[in-house]
Amino acid sequence: MSTEPEAASEDTAEAVDAGPGAQGTTPGSAAGPSEGDGAGPAAAGGGGSDDPATGADASDGGSGDPGRASAAGTTDPAADGPGGEGTGEPGGADAGGAGGAAQLSEAEAELAAQRLERERIERRKAERQGAIAAGGKLSGTAADLLAAVRAVESGEKPTATVFDDPAPAPRRTAQEPVRRPQPAPAEPVGPAGPVPEAVEAVRRVLAEGGAPEALVPQTAALLGEAAEEALRADPWQLLRVGGVRPEQADGFARALLGAECRPDDERRGRAVTVWLLEQAALAGHTALELPRLTATLAQRGVPDPGAAVQSTLAEGEALAFQDALEQTGTHPRPAPGGTAGTDEAGDADETDGTDEGEGPPVRVLIGLERYALAEESLADGLARLVNSTPKQDGSAADWERAAAGAPGSAAELIRAVADHGLVLHTGGEASLAEPAALLHAAHALGLRAWAAAHGPLGRDRFAALAAHRAAGPHSEDPTAPASTAPDPAASDGSVPAGPGAAEPAVATVSGLLTGAEGPGRDADGALDLDLLVVLDAPQLDVEAGALLAESLPDGARLVLSGDPAVLWSAGPGRVFADLLAAQICPRIASRRPDPGPLGELVSGIGIGELGQVESPGKEVVIVPVRDAGEAVHRTVQLVADSVPRALGVPAEETQVITPGHGGAAGTRALNAALKQRLNPGPGRFGGFDPGDRVAYSPAPGRVLPGRVVRADTEGLHLTCADEAVVVPKERVEQSVRHGWALTAHQAVGGRWPAVVVVLPGDAAQALSRPWVYTAFGRAARHLSVVHGVEQALPRAVAEVPAKPRTTRLPVLLAPQVPVAD
Repeated sequence: MSTEPEAASEDTAEAVDAGPGAQGTTPGSAAGPSEGDGAGPAAAGGGGSDDPATGADASDGGSGDPGRASAAGTTDPAADGPGGEGTGEPGGADAGGAGGAAQLSEAEAELAAQRLERERIERRKAERQGAIAAGGKLSGTAADLLAAVRAVESGEKPTATVFDDPAPAPRRTAQEPVRRPQPAPAEPVGPAGPVPEAVEAVRRVLAEGGAPEALVPQTAALLGEAAEEALRADPWQLLRVGGVRPEQADGFARALLGAECRPDDERRGRAVTVWLLEQAALAGHTALELPRLTATLAQRGVPDPGAAVQSTLAEGEALAFQDALEQTGTHPRPAPGGTAGTDEAGDADETDGTDEGEGPPVRVLIGLERYALAEESLADGLARLVNSTPKQDGSAADWERAAAGAPGSAAELIRAVADHGLVLHTGGEASLAEPAALLHAAHALGLRAWAAAHGPLGRDRFAALAAHRAAGPHSEDPTAPASTAPDPAASDGSVPAGPGAAEPAVATVSGLLTGAEGPGRDADGALDLDLLVVLDAPQLDVEAGALLAESLPDGARLVLSGDPAVLWSAGPGRVFADLLAAQICPRIASRRPDPGPLGELVSGIGIGELGQVESPGKEVVIVPVRDAGEAVHRTVQLVADSVPRALGVPAEETQVITPGHGGAAGTRALNAALKQRLNPGPGRFGGFDPGDRVAYSPAPGRVLPGRVVRADTEGLHLTCADEAVVVPKERVEQSVRHGWALTAHQAVGGRWPAVVVVLPGDAAQALSRPWVYTAFGRAARHLSVVHGVEQALPRAVAEVPAKPRTTRLPVLLAPQVPVAD
């Protein structure tokens, strides 16, 4: 969505993170609650977008062949492409995406906490001594690279054979913007940006280089008061600004440098190297393998990729690592399905010159410092939890009595938590009852226990489950997500509030870290709790995970709970999946199935099967369409007329999910059509009117659903999760979108009584099993699928898994933690 910085375009995604195409063959399905006829006019849409920040590939234009389906009342669901959260449209030097620096003013409290954590991380890094012994058998570029890295780390001058180019230009002094998810304060803190003279200087130099004026605020905020001097000394610094692409930075450099601008300029090589690493992070990687990085640099027109990487390392703008491909001891080699860096472009997991049989094979990885330090800190924190003895709260007999009072796998979860500092829990929507039972048992034993969800939707859903259980097992709420699940708690069937609190002890992850929610921190700066249950654990990226692990006090217990089949985090890493693969702690798999036709459908998708299900209550309905225009028409008809009339679910409780923002049936086109029908108005306030349903993103990867209240000189007033938020008018365009239609990444963690998934014909290449599973799984009572992708749907479910991500967490954990039994 437009609330995030502009993403890399499609060619970047192909170069850095090319994933398997999802074309397919699937039966279409017909019949639905909508009986409307005819196709509405095609909705104009912008170009499709690739959203690496969230793994979203938004298709452009194109019309789909009509998908005919088989079955009345059966499901042939359609899915949404690996839809992402929105970094919005890729775009030239379009400033529609917000740069990270422009959002620093939103959460100074969080930044202060983050700085303290980062200082701790850096101190831990400084204490590490000695270089890694592996890598002695490397040759060629890899050997030169590692020699240079070791020389830089030891303070020695690199050898002339490695760095024989002229001295690099002076480094910039500006810090890279923080893009980690941040909370939305009720009243934003005033920005402490550069002085007007510096902004005017940036405007002059951008105009001289032919860059659009819309980039001025981002550039000035990113590069600081010395931005003009920095850009004149190194015009490729413009590539640091969100949405700017290498070819645009090249044009800017040619305008400023004239004949001195050359493709082999060392400054250009460094800038493109860092840019590619940033794009890889947006696609979920914490590092890139050296062969993959150099190959992509060559595709970007860098004449000597090896020299560009070496220069980037020498300047400290990236770090190099060498990881053994085979671990000694009992740890298995990381699976290439996501941890050991499968290189779609050229079969990664190369030994980089290591002769077979002459030493342990290693892989050389290059990554940005912020993610490298976060992943190392996360590994240290998790190892501390695994290797330490949990605080003895309650006797073994007390824990056993609590487990005996809980049903099924909830009892197994309680027993595992009693004896271990780190426990993983997997399951679908119905399995939320088991963490609820754990919290009940922990509170009964006197523990300070809290749960934290990915966002306010997940938090409120879990709190509603707790309140519903507290009301008694006979109270029925058909819209409650877990209302059909068996009673999770002990004898009274309730989930108690936190110690001394009237409400259930549930917070959001970001609110917990900033102190805006949750128990707060103790005198040592650690979270004041004994047990933390993190819900929606697949959404945890390495930075948030590191902050959580570092914030837990000694003796605390951590439970990561979630559905491993959903889309992974918007930020880099795949923490939950890596831990499941590493086998370093107990893993409790819920045996509680999601009920009804929707549960049966989603469970089948999770194992790669898209079957037909009986839906006597119209739980699943397929609406075939011929093209994108008809898809928009049918979607509006479903939301505004058919679903409310047939099922009694009002339009405000129905969520539309589609693959991407662009295209003739993307979120822009659908939101425009839905606004015209549900809340027409002139859009006087930056395209918004009071009553509009919106999605507000204070930072990439973080989406808050809300409503427009009013607008005034302060900005656009929203209500998000029952909190007042004021978005300054200069940030409305980049951080607020209409919210009737979302991408799957924006919807993850949420659940609605009715969901309409829109699959136009041009979405076929964007489909994957995790996307379909996530999109369909957002429906609690009813799912309508506007189906125009024909056979692509079942093929995507059966054959297209999640795109692999290169991470180092399993390798970092292996020497610190033994494999769990």
